[in-house]
Amino acid sequence: MRDHEHGSHPDVWTCRATNRVQWLLALGGAACLALGIELAVDSTWTDGIAPLVMAVVGCIAAGLLVLFGTLAFVHVALKVDKESLEVRCGHIGVPRRRIPLSQVVGAEFAPYVTPRQWGGWGYRWRPEKGTAVVVRCGEGVVLRLWDGHTFTITVDNAEAAVRVIKSRLQAGTPGPAR
Repeated sequence: MRDHEHGSHPDVWTCRATNRVQWLLALGGAACLALGIELAVDSTWTDGIAPLVMAVVGCIAAGLLVLFGTLAFVHVALKVDKESLEVRCGHIGVPRRRIPLSQVVGAEFAPYVTPRQWGGWGYRWRPEKGTAVVVRCGEGVVLRLWDGHTFTITVDNAEAAVRVIKSRLQAGTPGPAR
């Protein structure tokens, strides 16, 4: 949903970002998984059972890790309602974080956020920077929280997201939700 021209916002405002490159990584994970299954089903391994089991388990484990790890961060969705902000990742919405607006001090537009700034794609934490959900290079929203931490989300139309968040912040002293 886009924000309206005259400054009024819908009750629930949403935006998202997608990274199609992650699908290539997921394809690599699926190939590794298929290799493990192929080894298990049709192997002419002659060096004993232990190396075969290690190869099969290694391929399947690596394949599942890469496949599910990348699919979890193919896209991110941001939902802002009158009381909170919710960030959901991937197709099943996990990981997910809900932040009450009463815990948000401010929101800022970040014109260019990269995975390199955060140490890669995904749900990231860096002590000197805060927490982030980074699914692609580009614009993002930086939330300043009442406890001094920041939370960054890469989403399309981040400037509009910042306007919506700022319009919904409650007046008064920020503090933890009661």
